[in-house]
Amino acid sequence: MAPISTPQTPFGRVLTAMVTPFTADGALDLDGAQRLASHLVDAGNDGLIINGTTGESPTTSDAEKDQLVRAVLEAVGDRAHVVAGIGTNDTRHSLELARTAERTGAHGLLAVTPYYNKPPQEGLFQHFTAIADATGLPVMLYDIPGRSGVPIDTETLIRLAQHPRIVANKDAKGDLGRASWVIAQSGLPWYSGDDMLNLPLLAVGAIGFVSVVGHVVTPELRAMLDAHASGDVQKATEIHQKLLPVFTGMFRTQGVITTKAALTLQHLPAGPLRLPLVELTEHETAQLKIDLAAGGVEL
Repeated sequence: MAPISTPQTPFGRVLTAMVTPFTADGALDLDGAQRLASHLVDAGNDGLIINGTTGESPTTSDAEKDQLVRAVLEAVGDRAHVVAGIGTNDTRHSLELARTAERTGAHGLLAVTPYYNKPPQEGLFQHFTAIADATGLPVMLYDIPGRSGVPIDTETLIRLAQHPRIVANKDAKGDLGRASWVIAQSGLPWYSGDDMLNLPLLAVGAIGFVSVVGHVVTPELRAMLDAHASGDVQKATEIHQKLLPVFTGMFRTQGVITTKAALTLQHLPAGPLRLPLVELTEHETAQLKIDLAAGGVEL
């Protein structure tokens, strides 16, 4: 059974977009995925995004995606929201992944803006509507024009928010003004998808985070969110400022690369990367250690 949710917090408030652990030879490490999922939920995550970009979804097969969702559900599905990334730039393929995730037992779907083919807004509207119509699962949109090439415009988001199964948006657009308008006009629950903007997005109405740095600082993220929710803006700001070195360090290069390096430094399951992603250099690893230590992360 899925964990408890409300219309205001459909997937909880603090979620981490989980990496996909691999074995030394590059195969899927299901045991490692279960151990990492359990660690992240124990740390305070209400949910996990599986098979998102941080999960190296561009280089995992459909079968591997399904195996991973099954494994994570078995490990933490009774106490955390397990949201399956099903976004591709082919609507038919996304529908297949969505239906498979539903059959497997996922609690929700994450649908990223179609990338590379640069559809117009009507194409985006029809793509996301088709995904929402394909299953009975709640859908979180993922608006990240820096990767997809196309933003979901304000008017399109407001239209999509009217669909009963489109229940949230993960915002990595970096535009607080547009976020403010959509939140105000649609009431769509809003999750920060850009860790540096977690606190600013709370200030304009976001209800939580889908984080990458949550791999290493989930307790701090929850403390910041709780402080803001209780009206202690000063404490929330202090936590935000303390975490600035972590936000910076984890994105000096591609986030999956640094996240897996950080987890390895903490002796947690991660494993190697699949090309075209490559490991940090010795110099980059040394800088990551400095950044994490400056933000209070123990290695």
